[in-house]
Amino acid sequence: MKLNFKLRKAPAYTHEGGRAFRSTPENELRRAVCTCLLWEDSFYESGQSIAERIAVLIPNVAPEFVAQLAVEARTIHNLRHAPLLIVREMAKLPTHKHLVADTLERVIQRPDELGEFISIYWKDGKQPLSNQVKKGLRNAFLKFNDYSLAKYNSANAAIKLRDVAFLTHVKPQNSEQALRLARLVNKEHFSEKYPFDQPFLHLPVPDTWETELSAGKDKRETWERLLREKKLGALAFLRNLRNMQQVDVDRDLILDYAMDLDVSRVLPFRFIAAQRYAPDLTLRLEKLMLNSIKELPKLEGTTVILVDVSGSMNAALSGKSDLSRFDAATALAMICTEICHDAIVYAFGTNYAKVPSVRGFGLKIVLADEMKRIGGATYLQLAIDGICASEKFDRLIVITDEQAQDTRANPFHVNTKKAAVFYVINVAGFKNGVSYDKNVIHIDGFSESVIQFIYEFEKLSEM
Repeated sequence: MKLNFKLRKAPAYTHEGGRAFRSTPENELRRAVCTCLLWEDSFYESGQSIAERIAVLIPNVAPEFVAQLAVEARTIHNLRHAPLLIVREMAKLPTHKHLVADTLERVIQRPDELGEFISIYWKDGKQPLSNQVKKGLRNAFLKFNDYSLAKYNSANAAIKLRDVAFLTHVKPQNSEQALRLARLVNKEHFSEKYPFDQPFLHLPVPDTWETELSAGKDKRETWERLLREKKLGALAFLRNLRNMQQVDVDRDLILDYAMDLDVSRVLPFRFIAAQRYAPDLTLRLEKLMLNSIKELPKLEGTTVILVDVSGSMNAALSGKSDLSRFDAATALAMICTEICHDAIVYAFGTNYAKVPSVRGFGLKIVLADEMKRIGGATYLQLAIDGICASEKFDRLIVITDEQAQDTRANPFHVNTKKAAVFYVINVAGFKNGVSYDKNVIHIDGFSESVIQFIYEFEKLSEM
């Protein structure tokens, strides 16, 4: 029996039947992480299967790469649960566990993530925390002040902050931290080492919209006071616009609050959700969104932006979300049109079409119209061939879930009228995506950082 022959891997396909590409474990891991809302189902795959794929890939990727990806996912892409899962999987591996403490401290950005991580750690059964995990949690715990600990010290959490303090043996480094910890766990023995000059029975009640409204206070008065005192974060403000309008909050207060709101950590599609629920504030929300990206570097030359409007894009970003992949894609397209010197926008589905040159929420409207007109199937190859035959451009940016059904082994092997760079921005975490070779730049995620990556990549390419 002859055994000395080269094994050939069976071809892979997308969920819609198109030829898919096989990537490196590093790229597969990045793809799964940067586009997922963990454990929430997507159009074609369950949240559980995506989480399992992340866990399977991590042992095959260098520990330094895995650790950096976890930090990037949290600090740049603003994802919360996927980075915690990554660190949990790292803690299982002898090759990766030495980086757990530092990585865990960096990815935990809110106090409630302390207990959330332990919940993930115990998802398959309660077990002792490793020393690296304890060290990471202890260091992260000490980053937070009274207000943030009180704000996220939920009575409904299975694992409370005081549980985290006991499990990890948090050691205060000064009297201020000792007082804070004593208030949280209500243990007077801290006073033996750190004498207190004030009572420490409880953490102060945080002044948030949740605590104020749950206390039964007048809703309109509460919202207006929080607005005047600048105590609403950007995401809380956007999510509660409808609630504020329902109780007739002073419109001028709302408009003024939006003037200088820090939205640097708000994902682009959140503005679309806010506009959907508060359409009368469209102009102010549009200005707020555009102001948030005005510092992004500009892309010179002509850019063709090709947006997927097929049926699968109309599905929710996750099983619990009221936002779709189309929302994420249109938000990225809106950003692209702002930072590109010359932008030409196309939509593709069963067919493809050039859309009017509009900006902001106007682009969302015309793309939604195209979804009704040419949505349905996903013929990416048809669109690429047609655009490359008719347009001159410096770069082509495809924003898609990559579930095309008509692609060749490499859909980007086409004769363009001039040299161009091809990018694919994937807004889904499906296992397989359309085929393309090393000359196509693949980017995963739905934050504005994926657009900034293009600028940085081209800047390096020129050096």
